[in-house]
Parts: sequence; C-alpha cells; structure tokens
Amino acid sequence: MKALAPKFICHGCGAVVDMALQLPFACPRAAAGDDIDHVLAPEDGAGFQPDPRSPADPFLRYRALLSPYRLARAAGLSEDAWAEFVGELGEALIEVDGHGFRITPMTKESSLAQAAGLAVDLWVKDETGNVAGSHKARHLMGVVLYLRVLAAGRLPAGQGLRERRLAIASCGNAALAAAVIARAAEWPIDVFIPPDAPASVVRRLKDLGATIAVCARRAGETGDPCVVAFRHAVQKGAIPFGVQGPDNGLAIEGGRTLAFEMADALRGEDITPAAVFVQVGGGALASAVSQGFAVAAANGIIAQRPRLVTVQTAGCAPLARAWRQSAGIELSALAHRRSQAMWPWEATPASIAHGIIDDETYDWWDAIKGMRETGGAPLVVGEETLARAWELARTHAKVGVSATGSAGFAGPLQAGPESGPVIVIFSGAER
Repeated sequence: MKALAPKFICHGCGAVVDMALQLPFACPRAAAGDDIDHVLAPEDGAGFQPDPRSPADPFLRYRALLSPYRLARAAGLSEDAWAEFVGELGEALIEVDGHGFRITPMTKESSLAQAAGLAVDLWVKDETGNVAGSHKARHLMGVVLYLRVLAAGRLPAGQGLRERRLAIASCGNAALAAAVIARAAEWPIDVFIPPDAPASVVRRLKDLGATIAVCARRAGETGDPCVVAFRHAVQKGAIPFGVQGPDNGLAIEGGRTLAFEMADALRGEDITPAAVFVQVGGGALASAVSQGFAVAAANGIIAQRPRLVTVQTAGCAPLARAWRQSAGIELSALAHRRSQAMWPWEATPASIAHGIIDDETYDWWDAIKGMRETGGAPLVVGEETLARAWELARTHAKVGVSATGSAGFAGPLQAGPESGPVIVIFSGAER
C-alpha cells in the first residue's frame, strides 16, 4: 500500500475495519443477542470537491468522496484506472439496461405544488430514469467498484471473492438494481423474493439471469423471510449485495451520491431548502440522504442541512415507533439498546407503496440521528394520502413513478405549511 487505506467504523461498538484487509460489510464484532446496532460507516475523506471535468457521471464527479476510490489511490492505482473501472461498468450498463449513471434531474415543480395546494417552492429529484428505474443501483455501484479495486490492486480482502455469488433480498426495485449491476459486472447473483413479488419484476430478473428463491411467510413468523434466507446465504459464503447498512457498510455510501447531486443543484440555484421528505422502508435512502447533506453542509456547499422528515405508511411504520420508543435516550446509548427501539412489525405489512413495507427499518439509527440533528421527525401517512400523492405525481409532474416511488411526496401533503423550499424524491419507475 502506498498510503493508508480508508477505514470503516461501527457506530455501535466502535470496531475499525481496514477495507484493504477486511471486507467492510457486516461488523466483525456483531454477535447474535448482543443488542447492539452494528453498522459500519466510512471515515470521511477529502472535502466536497466535485470534479468539473466529469459533470455527468456521479461516480466520477464525486469520486473523492467515495471510499473505493480512495482505496484505489492508496493502493497505487491511477486516476485513469478508476475512470476505466467506472467507464467499463457504464458501457456494460448501457448494454444491459439501456443507459448508465448520469446526474438525474432536479426541477422546481410549481404546477404540482399548486395542484397539491402547497404554498411552497417544491423541488423534485427524479430518479425514475436512473439505472434500473430507481436510486437503488447507486447503493450497489459503490460495492461493485470496491470489488473491482480489490481485484486490480490484488488486495488481501479480495482473495477468493470471484468464486462467491452475490445475494440480495428484495421484492422490487433493489432486486432489479442488483440484478442489472450483477449482469453488467458478469457476476452470478441469487435474489430472495416474496411470493407476491410483481410478475413484471420476476420476468425481468429471469431475463437478467438471476437465480430466484421465493421465500414464503409462515404463520406466526415475524421478520422478513427473504432477509432471513439472504443472511443464511451470506453465512454460507455469498457476498451481501443488498442495500441494508447492517449487512454491507458500503451500500449507504453509494447512495450518498444522490444527496451530493441535490446539494450541487441547490448551490447552482442559490437555494437553502427547509426540509427534505424521504420515503422509508429499510432506511438506506434516508440514511444516505442524511449523511450526504451533512457532508455537503460541512464543506459549505449548502448553508445548512434541510430538516429530514421520514415518511412511512400506516401499514408498516417501525421507524416512527422507534422514534417514540427512543425519546430521551442519547444516540450513543440507543445504539446499545436496539431491541428497545427496533423490532419486526407484528402485523403482516400491506400498502399500495409495496416497496416501503419492510418489516424492520434496518438503518433506523442513522435516520433517527439525522432527524434529531436537523429538527426533523417521522410522518406516518394513510393509504388515501399515498394514493393522492401518486396520482398528483403522475398527472401534474408527468413522471412515470410508482406508488412506492412517490410515497415521500405524501409527506408534505400531510405535514402542512413549510417555511421554505422543500425537496421530495421520486424513485421507482411504474412498471
């Protein structure tokens, strides 16, 4: 190594992982029943330095903020080598999915705000045209770039990885994103899905060559059976290729690029947003957006972080419950009392926003941290509000978004007046 490799640190137990020597996926100290919320997160590297020579691809423009890039440079790999990794995967994604990663649109939607009765500047970040139709592929691109760096740098953590399969548990957008990225990287993948996964998703997964395992929910069973099966596969040697932070610390970091793009756009418009409303299932999106805006604010790209307001459906709202349960508990102590705040939703989750009914908000701690630091809070919305948000998004913003993808917009519909501009994220194309 020509320089020190980036480190990942567990916010629960403080374990430190050198990503050149050890995979920064699940915390190595995590043990069943220890009641600690183990999640590895990267040490922040260089400041916010968007590269003006790379305006289009976020994994080039924001590379200095990505730990796989910093690892590549520490291992003696050149700038050209990183650009080659990103470029090769981008070309493969075009072949597999029709396009690669590009900065996605963020627009002021005055007609949508007016139709919704919102007397506020409403900004929409549209991820429906991203790789595989949602933001999910951002999380996973960072993981596969890390695998490329390990191989090219012949680093110890990469030994034997090419013989291991990728694995993910998902019912929709994340599964499609994982299968697309895996196909582009020419890496076999196992996808664990529920019996009610949309037929269009199943067909596409088969077209992409994914191996599918259907995991039925048993009577009296709590927790997502797909996640249980996925974690069993990881224990047997599969690479965790999902978007939950507890299973793969790199996943959240890739999602930060979404917030970096929004911060860049806000700077260009000289706007300081009051709030960002984020739909929450497993919590990776909220965690990534919160962390990304924190990095941007710390480096003066935006004057202050927007309030983080998380949005869940009444059919499954474990994060809102955790918020109530954790009131008055310091964050450091809360990380050692996971069972006091987060456990599987007891009833069988159901909603038109099918993609955000995760039994648990796996990245709950960081979402609560972000809400506390910014003065935000969780919202729980009903099915009528979700349906209204979906209809308004399709008819007035003219975006082909799913009910899951527009669920964050249900937040401002329910929350009422805001003091300044607000941001919502449309992520998940209607299929």
